Amino acid sequence: MASAELQGKYQKLAQEYSKLRAQNQVLKKGVVDEQANSAALKEQLKMKDQSLRKLQQEMDSLTFRNLQLAKRVELLQDELSLSEPRGKKNKKSGESSSQLSQEQKSVFDEDLQKKIEENERLHIQFFEADEQHKHVEAELRSRLVALETEAAQHQAVVDGLTRKYMETIEKLQNDKAKLEVKSQTLEKEAKECRLRTEECQLQLKNLHEDLSGRLEESLSIINEKVPFNDTKYSQYNALNVPLHNRRHQLKMRDIAGQALAFVQDLVTALLNFHTYTEQRIQIFPVDSAIDTISPLNQKFSQYLHENASYVRPLEEGMLHLFESITEDTVTVLETTVKLKTFSEHLTSYICFLRKILPYQLKSLEEECESSLCTSALRARNLELSQDMKKMTAVFEKLQTYVALLALPSTEPDGLLRTNYSSVLTNVGAALHGFHDVMKDISKHYSQKATIEHELPTATQKLITTNDCILSSVVALTNGAGKIASFYSNNVDYFIASLSYGPKAASGFISPLSAECMLQYKKKAAAYMKSLRKPLLESVPYEEALANRQVLLSSTESREGLAQQVQQSLEKISKLEQEKEHWMLEAQLAKIKLEKENQRIADKLKSTNSGQLVGLAQDNAAVSSGAGQDEAAAKAAAEPVQSTSLIGILTRTSDSEVPDVESREDLIKNHYMARIVELTSQLQLADSKSVHFYAECRALAKRLALAEKSKEALTEEMKLASQNISRLQDELTTTKRSYEDQLSMMSDHLCSMNETLSKQREEIDTLKMSSKGNSKKNKSR
Repeated sequence: MASAELQGKYQKLAQEYSKLRAQNQVLKKGVVDEQANSAALKEQLKMKDQSLRKLQQEMDSLTFRNLQLAKRVELLQDELSLSEPRGKKNKKSGESSSQLSQEQKSVFDEDLQKKIEENERLHIQFFEADEQHKHVEAELRSRLVALETEAAQHQAVVDGLTRKYMETIEKLQNDKAKLEVKSQTLEKEAKECRLRTEECQLQLKNLHEDLSGRLEESLSIINEKVPFNDTKYSQYNALNVPLHNRRHQLKMRDIAGQALAFVQDLVTALLNFHTYTEQRIQIFPVDSAIDTISPLNQKFSQYLHENASYVRPLEEGMLHLFESITEDTVTVLETTVKLKTFSEHLTSYICFLRKILPYQLKSLEEECESSLCTSALRARNLELSQDMKKMTAVFEKLQTYVALLALPSTEPDGLLRTNYSSVLTNVGAALHGFHDVMKDISKHYSQKATIEHELPTATQKLITTNDCILSSVVALTNGAGKIASFYSNNVDYFIASLSYGPKAASGFISPLSAECMLQYKKKAAAYMKSLRKPLLESVPYEEALANRQVLLSSTESREGLAQQVQQSLEKISKLEQEKEHWMLEAQLAKIKLEKENQRIADKLKSTNSGQLVGLAQDNAAVSSGAGQDEAAAKAAAEPVQSTSLIGILTRTSDSEVPDVESREDLIKNHYMARIVELTSQLQLADSKSVHFYAECRALAKRLALAEKSKEALTEEMKLASQNISRLQDELTTTKRSYEDQLSMMSDHLCSMNETLSKQREEIDTLKMSSKGNSKKNKSR
């Protein structure tokens, strides 16, 4: 341990030494750079001095030139003064000479003026160049002083570092001496370690014998009683049904019910908030009943009118999630599939918030731009706009975490199991942030409402609408606080319930395995219920055999029944043909009757008998009504009409009346009897055909059921054979795996023996080195 500490100290000192060397190099580079900069500045100073000298020389030349020009001007003035008296004497003769002298004078004046201006300009340039040179020189001097001070500081730092390096070197030398002393103590410890290794070898032999015996025991138990170990692989272990924890399920259902109640309160508060905001837009700053509101507020009002289609699904999604948590299910993140629908509804609501946020901010800006808005009200509006942005951001953050929690039930690779706890804690932080934002909104909106109530133009509508919005915001604040406190109280239970899953495993691997596990759980529960149910009364064996014989005989007589059905169908077709034949005869008889009636009517008109004509018309009406009734009944009763008319015609001769009536009655009775007989035959054929059809249908159903049972039995046979082959393969694989484990254990023991031998060799080498060092020390 002491040697390790010394080595650690030595390494730390070496690292510090390397760091200081690197810093020293950096400082040296800085000093060299500063020296190069100072040299460059000196060169610049020399250049400036040279330029200044050039300018001074130019100034001297210009002054000399100015003096020459001044002398020349004086000479010209003298000549002018001499030429003036001469011009007075010779005015007449010297007009031309005076003109020439004036032209020369004007030329000289212009030349003089140009030289004066050039001289003035050169004086100004010289003064500016002198000032600039002085300024540059002062700057360079100050920079040179600063660079010299920095160079002095760098040199001081370099000196300090050299001192520190010397001190570290001395410390390292001292540590080296201490390490030499501790090496001797380590040699003694090496001797003790050798003795301990011998003891460990003995213990290892004993442990090897004990483990080999236990391994043989466990292998014999596994070979005899464990055909397949499904907990070895996590994919198979995830399909095992965990122990049913009824208390956990009831607790989760209770928590889900409380969350549903809180979400319902939050949904009602959000609906009220958006609805009353829409009403406020219609009232303030412009009342829609008096004047038209702006297009921006109209669009904003139209979007707010759609809030129920985005807010209501939140309650429905939470209700579906609550209904999915029952006493019979296993509630973990991998099985809560309905959480995905709630996340989708929350995403749609956040899209709605993003859509209305720009309109809300522009509406607040429009309120600020109105003439009724004061400075205090404008400040509150700005605070509310910031609060609305924060509210949308908090909802987006909450939706992100809810979407992450919904991933294990749909996409298992989307969220690692190690991140479940962090996501759950972040959900709690997001809920607390939502509560804080709602408190700020409630505070700022209450201040805004009080300011608006004090305005002289505030109407009763605006006051009531502000009160309603404030009450909805307070309800939102209370609901957010309740949800945040409720979640913070239960987040530890949520994190602890993540381990609720298959035994001896980290949890469900995928949503598919969780769904399969739930199906197996339902099958197991149904099997346990079927075991608890009382057995139904079974059919006695003799009766079952008799029913089977009946079934076989009925199946054998299927062809006979088919022939009977064919014969009955043929009879039905014949009866239909006879029916059509008799209906045609009835129609012909009706036509003959109408012709006879027409003929009788013509006869009666010719005899001028009014009474007989009236009687004939009455009987014709009666006969036509009877014909309609009998046609509706689909029976051929038209001969009755003809007999009645014949009776009317024969009333003129009293002797022939009874014979005609008796003949009509006979015909009527004959046809009625024939119709009754045919209808009875038809009904009998119908009933027989229906009976045969039902029997054929029952036989076809029995045949289909028998074929299905045969197919099911063949499939079960195939599955059983596949299961047998699979179990045999699994048995061979388990045997091979245990043999591999045994070989691995033997290899491990061999490697341990090799490490022990290496340790022995190292101890021997340490002994030899310690002996050599001791001899060297003695010789020294």
